[in-house]
Amino acid sequence: MTAVEEPTVTVTTAHPLEPLTADEIGAAAALLRAEQGLGDSVRFVFVALHEPPKSAVLAWTPDAAPLPREAHVVLYDRTERATYEAVVSLTDRAVLSWTPVEGVQPPIMAEEFTSCEAIVQADPRWQEAMRRRGIEDFSLAMVDPWASSWTGPQDDPSARRIVRPLTWVRSAPGEHGYARPVEGLVVVVDLDAGEVVEVADHGVVPLPTQPGNYEEPWLFEPGNVPAVEAYRADVAPISITQPDGPSFTVDGHAVTWLGWELRIGFTPREGLVLHEVGYAGRPIVYRASLAEMYVPYGDPAPTHRFKNVFDQGEYGVGWLANSLTLGCDCVGHIHYVDGVVNDNDGAPVTIPNAVCMHEEDAGIAWKHTDFRTGAVQVRRRRRLVISTIVTVGNYEYGYFWYLYTDGTIEYEVKLTGVISTGAVAPGEVPAHGTLVAPGLYGPNHQHFFCVRLDMTVDGTANTVVEIDSAPSPPGPANPHGNAWQTHRTVLTSEAVAQRDLDATKARYWKIESAERTSVLGAPTAYALMPGANVPPMYSPEAMFAPRAGFTQHQLWVTAADDTQRYAAGDYPNQHPGGQGLPAYVTDDRPLEGQDVVVWYTFGAHHVVRPEDWPVMPVSTVGFMLKPSGFFDGNPSLDLPPSAPHCHGS
Repeated sequence: MTAVEEPTVTVTTAHPLEPLTADEIGAAAALLRAEQGLGDSVRFVFVALHEPPKSAVLAWTPDAAPLPREAHVVLYDRTERATYEAVVSLTDRAVLSWTPVEGVQPPIMAEEFTSCEAIVQADPRWQEAMRRRGIEDFSLAMVDPWASSWTGPQDDPSARRIVRPLTWVRSAPGEHGYARPVEGLVVVVDLDAGEVVEVADHGVVPLPTQPGNYEEPWLFEPGNVPAVEAYRADVAPISITQPDGPSFTVDGHAVTWLGWELRIGFTPREGLVLHEVGYAGRPIVYRASLAEMYVPYGDPAPTHRFKNVFDQGEYGVGWLANSLTLGCDCVGHIHYVDGVVNDNDGAPVTIPNAVCMHEEDAGIAWKHTDFRTGAVQVRRRRRLVISTIVTVGNYEYGYFWYLYTDGTIEYEVKLTGVISTGAVAPGEVPAHGTLVAPGLYGPNHQHFFCVRLDMTVDGTANTVVEIDSAPSPPGPANPHGNAWQTHRTVLTSEAVAQRDLDATKARYWKIESAERTSVLGAPTAYALMPGANVPPMYSPEAMFAPRAGFTQHQLWVTAADDTQRYAAGDYPNQHPGGQGLPAYVTDDRPLEGQDVVVWYTFGAHHVVRPEDWPVMPVSTVGFMLKPSGFFDGNPSLDLPPSAPHCHGS
């Protein structure tokens, strides 16, 4: 083997869950190249912290010996068309494991994402299809590398690595190209060969003619839809200040705020991760992360029927995170956290300000007026906001964790960006979408987000209970018919713990401690309170349906397993399905009083509106974890009164 200079890295991290540093990422890649003799054909997909076992982290204390620092690496060899996983010890400077993963395709890499456009633009068949539509300047074409989905055995991940790009056309460099989709043109690109292998042209549909711009200089030009003549001048400024600084403190990635404690993590696949969330020394959630996001389109047209993408498992939302900007993405007294990911050579890449943290006023926390005496007591509520925003092609997704002064944890996804557009002939009304401009429409689609909650409510022994409300039966105990009660269903095993929402029963779920009770004798608990939600609209018989088996139910509970982290499995790219949660629960492990993981899936139902064009106003969806017997009473009683302020005329 050729001699390679031994890489060096100094491990100084204080806590075992600190994300990998840039030096550690570079060292892990160098160790792998040296020990495995890797050539340039081997590409580094993801390099992330190989987290120590949960039991080891919970047992660790700052005065104890440091736990081993390890990196988990996903690699792809273009020559062999093979995927590998490796674990590298940064402590011992050694490769601990090197494992081939058969029959899968890793996520689409950054270099593939950026090279796909030039590959397509150079193809003569694609060029001829564009000429049929009157396009000669191919440099104005936007080619988005959509994941391939699963359309049949020809997509076998063992046979080839592909994407199915779609095309739009700008009228000038930098102009809003999504206003002019090239309908009916579908291309297949072999990412390993770097060439177009298939071009399918399903017929020419005229390009929409009206521009739809949202930025200067085109925004104010005549003919833009909708018309905007100038920025409005009647928006008075709002100033948010904290003259004494914020109420939170930060030590590395550890945060404390008004009783709350947590650690901020970040991975190239998951993006923002919260670790060891607790209150006043009491644990609540060990690890909270986005476990998958899935976007199926409900339009059978050739250009749209394969659009069912796993934005996390087929791309990764961490390396797509934005660098956030003070006063625009976040307002107030901000603390930023960089995201450190890798490029496909294994070198570290720092995303400045990938995570934003700040405090917000969140309205009143509580209030009461004694109408007899006129005495008024009111307190203002605050929340700590921890957020990241990613751009996945046309869409933006903001992921927001909120911690409140009343002990509530909220997760909210903010959807914005640009809808994925299609074209119809003049005068035609789309059957599976909504017109947003003449000849331009937004197809019906949905967004599903699955959040993985590794729970530790007052310890690792937890039980999940379903709470339903129902009218009490008529009879002597309910003579007036007004009574109703709650009913408990203990989710004793994984087979039982596959649950659906039921608004008719006001259904929610409690995660109860199996070891600690409140002063009232009931188990301390947190309740998962569903927000807006929707089931999948696609048929269970759809070819792609098995790829997203986790959407079959809104709630799943599994026994804690550090290797089971992703709702659609480790490698959904080009996979026909059956991975992830449906596979995790086949052993029907017991759950009562155990170390459990709660998976909650919530959907955003998008019937496009004209108001969603040319850039989409933010739409939100999410859920809450609310204390339910975790505290002995209102935990925000100790909030100080606000200083009264009079409003001037």
